[in-house]
Amino acid sequence: MKKRVSLIALTELARIYLEGQLGEYISDIAEIKGYSMEKGLDNFEAGQLLVLSSETMRSQLEGSFVLESATEVVVARRTINYDFVDKIVLIPKGTNVLFVNDSKKTTFESINTLKRLGIDHINYIPCYPGSGEIPGGIDVCITAGEMDKVPPGMKEVYDIGIRIIDFPTIAEVLNRLDALDERAGRFSDKYLVKLTNVAKRLARSTQEIGLLYEDLNIVIDGFNDGILVYDHKGVVRVFNENLKKMLQISSGYKVIDRHIKDVVCSKKLAEILMSPETQKTEVISMDGFEMVVNKIFLTKNNSFIAIIRSARQAIEENEKIKRELVNKGFYAKYTFDDIIGSSAQINRTKEICARLAGSDLTILIEGESGTGKELFASAIHNSSDRAAGPFLAVNFSALPDELIESELFGYEEGAFTGALKGGKAGLFEQADGGTIFLDEIGDISIKVQARLLRVLQEKEVMRIGARKINSVDVRIIAATNRNLVQMVSEKKFREDLYYRLKIGHVKIPPLRSRKEDIEELVRHFVKTDTSDCISVFDDVIERLVQQDWHGNIRELKNTISYMLAVRKENVLTADEMPENHYFVRGQAAVCDSSMEQKLLSSQELLILQAIYVLKSRGEVVGRDKISEYVKKQGIYITSHQIRNRLDKLQDKGFVIKGRGKIGTLLTVRGETIANGSSGNIK
Repeated sequence: MKKRVSLIALTELARIYLEGQLGEYISDIAEIKGYSMEKGLDNFEAGQLLVLSSETMRSQLEGSFVLESATEVVVARRTINYDFVDKIVLIPKGTNVLFVNDSKKTTFESINTLKRLGIDHINYIPCYPGSGEIPGGIDVCITAGEMDKVPPGMKEVYDIGIRIIDFPTIAEVLNRLDALDERAGRFSDKYLVKLTNVAKRLARSTQEIGLLYEDLNIVIDGFNDGILVYDHKGVVRVFNENLKKMLQISSGYKVIDRHIKDVVCSKKLAEILMSPETQKTEVISMDGFEMVVNKIFLTKNNSFIAIIRSARQAIEENEKIKRELVNKGFYAKYTFDDIIGSSAQINRTKEICARLAGSDLTILIEGESGTGKELFASAIHNSSDRAAGPFLAVNFSALPDELIESELFGYEEGAFTGALKGGKAGLFEQADGGTIFLDEIGDISIKVQARLLRVLQEKEVMRIGARKINSVDVRIIAATNRNLVQMVSEKKFREDLYYRLKIGHVKIPPLRSRKEDIEELVRHFVKTDTSDCISVFDDVIERLVQQDWHGNIRELKNTISYMLAVRKENVLTADEMPENHYFVRGQAAVCDSSMEQKLLSSQELLILQAIYVLKSRGEVVGRDKISEYVKKQGIYITSHQIRNRLDKLQDKGFVIKGRGKIGTLLTVRGETIANGSSGNIK
């Protein structure tokens, strides 16, 4: 018959863990019944042997019926759970680490055990209830299963698990059950296996550290730049192979642990590296080549990092970064030289914008659709003191209202379903130090208007789901083709926001009021749309001047693109002019657009939107790009299906199917539909 062993632990978690550990050694000869002070001892039944989880537990039970009913008592001595110690081996040497446990005694016992195991490369700071104030600057913590006692603000927490019963206590329990002699070999084998596994894991971790350093050296040596790390005294810690080549040092020459002055022959470079500045960038000449030296100081390690590269390479990479920013929409593409026209109206507008660029005022650009509001905003940014900063453009008519707040202000992790891990910075934070262009500002809701007003007034943003406020240094340029004054009177637009935006005001003239610029614009569009040498007949210019151009510059550009697509030779004649119904007829066409939308399928509307968005990015639109765009919207349309739908859209007068560099184009009717529907299609 099995003997009964009772076990009492402080917490239920400790009870489960220690009961399982005892079971490894005695479950076949004894029935183990565990209890915890956390759940109470009302149903306690005494066995032949009582095991208490600690000396503290015995003190708590002194004089109770539990101890009085026990025949034999074993007070367990506890130690670190070796199964998890490999977790903390990779903590960097010299790191100050908080060690958290439930009492002063167990805390120091655990720390001493870890040190005996050889894990003595970190500085342990004991922490337990009543231990006093925690020293500042510590953000790494180790705990032995006491997660509830870990102080807030820890960036990294390593839980090495509940402390287990030690070797001598297990031996004592076996002895009390008269089983030590027969189980000694099996017990010692199990214990040795555990220690062997710990040793293996520690060895594997040590090996991984070695491999990590090897991999790190390979990566550092693979950089095209010269990489140098040295301490505050000038002693070299890292010196990659490329830097050796730059300084003409042989590959096998040992530089680690030597002083910079003994390694670097260039007097100017040595002066920069050993100068007291914590951050410095300077261009120097070495062996006839211009080199850029960037030096920064790392406070935590009391070390410097210097990155040395050729000036030519730095310039080339800067141009590449600039191109990438353009593609992402983070870079202002246009300057005032890109604004075509010599009329008095356009010159006056450019002059006003150039003056406003010299200030840091918030600007409201008003103008009809197609007049080039983003072009002017881009030019203002590039002429301002913020030209080196980012330029972000957001079109409110193309964003559903529920996405506008998260895009503008960002969000924290878990703020809503689908929020990215780690959260996301909003456009205002991304535009810090630069300009944000808010196009179609009249399309935002009253709720977003209130949050936008705070940014304008306080220069502060708060992410969705966040508790802290971030300061931002952003210039705002807004634009609209709507009558904001009328919207204010109709309570659809906040009056205080309107006047905040209108500190700097620009009114872009419509094309019909500056028709003397049409010929210059036509020749510019012909030149930029094709590399062919194209002539334009005078009667074409005359007929174009006669149009009202309610679609403004955009409509004129689309017309020229259409004529270039249908031309037979390298000349534009009146025969290539679109029929009169092609041209937008003011407000009537806008009113008709909602009716025309009803005549199109949802897929046709999505294709129009795809062409509109892709063209606005400056891309040549073909079937593959349209297919890729609609897939991102969760709709799969084959290339063959897209071709059929484009044929139908061309027959209806919404698109023009061009070839080569021209690609598929929207007619003004098509653009009106796409622009009006883009905010409604996901």
